[in-house]
Amino acid sequence: MNELLERIIASVVCAVVFCVMTVKLLGAMQQSGYKNGRFWRWYARKDNLACNRLSVLSLCLALATAVTSLCFSFLGVKTALIASAAPFFALLIAYLFADRKFALKVPANRTGRFSRLFAVYLLFTACFSFIFISLLYFLSELNGSKLYALIAYVPFALMPIFLPVLLCGANGIAGIFENARNKKFVKRAGQVLNEREILRVGIVGSYGKTSVKSVLKSILSEKYAVVETPESYNTPMGVAKTVFSPQFEGKQVFIAEMGARKAGDIKELCDLVKPQYAVFTGVCAQHVATFGSVENVYAEKSEIFRNGAKTVVCGAGLKTLAAGEETARFLEETAVANVRKTATETQFTLSLGGEKIEVKTALLGNAAVENIAISALLAKEMGMTTGEIAKGIEKITPVAHRLQLIESGGVYILDDGYNCNIVGAGEAIDALCRFEGGKCIVTPGIVECGVLEEEINGELGEKIAQAKLDKIILVGDTLVGAVKSGYQKAGGDESKLQTAKTLEAAKALLSDWVQTGDAVLFLNDLPDVY
Repeated sequence: MNELLERIIASVVCAVVFCVMTVKLLGAMQQSGYKNGRFWRWYARKDNLACNRLSVLSLCLALATAVTSLCFSFLGVKTALIASAAPFFALLIAYLFADRKFALKVPANRTGRFSRLFAVYLLFTACFSFIFISLLYFLSELNGSKLYALIAYVPFALMPIFLPVLLCGANGIAGIFENARNKKFVKRAGQVLNEREILRVGIVGSYGKTSVKSVLKSILSEKYAVVETPESYNTPMGVAKTVFSPQFEGKQVFIAEMGARKAGDIKELCDLVKPQYAVFTGVCAQHVATFGSVENVYAEKSEIFRNGAKTVVCGAGLKTLAAGEETARFLEETAVANVRKTATETQFTLSLGGEKIEVKTALLGNAAVENIAISALLAKEMGMTTGEIAKGIEKITPVAHRLQLIESGGVYILDDGYNCNIVGAGEAIDALCRFEGGKCIVTPGIVECGVLEEEINGELGEKIAQAKLDKIILVGDTLVGAVKSGYQKAGGDESKLQTAKTLEAAKALLSDWVQTGDAVLFLNDLPDVY
């Protein structure tokens, strides 16, 4: 009985230490959308330091416990095994402190789901540890040799290697409960929306959704009390969380950003939100990895035309694709005129219903012009006057990490960290070129383009070469080869190109080069799981 209790206590203590020291793996699982496949693709990459560190830790644990146990063998088997636990836990604690310097770029959000997954992971690890220790105990008793008994528990030192597998197993079990819980939560949100007298606006497209949402809110707020899904919340759960948030109460307009990674996502969101108005920004190769082709991307996004919205304002790039849609609305050719773009602002004349608005905004580039224009057209469709729209446009502010201009110590920083498509990348490079000092781009490339990923990143490399920038820093190695190849193909100056393993290393390279008056574009800061 005492031996059984000892194994239980040892299993629980080990499980707590194992789970605490690998809590960053839960952060990566969260970034993977709690999808085991996506998490494992990240973890199993040959260059993944998290995998390498756990493997090295296991080898060190095995060596340390074996040597210590043998060295103390003269005191008896039990004492020697207890002595071997000292370096075992010392190494685990040392790893825990050493690993703190390898922080996730996107810190884990300690949500309810994150905490519940941690609890299941802890339980899984404790159970597996108990079974593992019990099996080793049984083998030791079966063998009967004193020498074997001294090293019988050394295989347990390999536990860190199994932790990612245990996490995936825990996530699979927890997911059964989470999916059922989420469905109920979303269903209740739909019931609340059905009961409220609130105008509902949906925003779909491969790019620009969050920016348009911000612009549209600024304009509509001149007439209505507006609530929107925050940040990049664009799933049914994001909508549901907004509906049950304090900000939702008493609002007249609800703007829902609608994202899609697979067929059926837009229909599901439309069934939930039931938008009366919508904006369709455009399509590109983003998410071809899951949809297979740009045509499939458009087919999915175009569900917005067939799910109740009486007016869908479309971006200029959709004039051919969506020309036959009855609810589609497009800006007139003469709606935008006298566009003037500088390094720090954009100006143009916007015509709506025969009335003109002189626009001056801190938003940058052609994307800013289109985002403001289509948002203003939808506001007009929703009953706002030109005067109200003009006042709303004056209050527009840049969206964080979306071609956001920041001046720091005389250096201009274009933060386009949340951009992940070739259309926005081209706009960002054009914006960088409008500065007068030295110009540098820092980028890891563009992801989620499936079979087109190499082609699109080659195209990005060509755009960078054509811009004739003063410095190019490519980060990581996921897509760097394709970007570099495109850069070379377009005749880019290789003496200006450098690569860095991490964003921090890229910043170190940058600090040696940048000076007052220079401009730096940070294009697409990929999260840890890429």
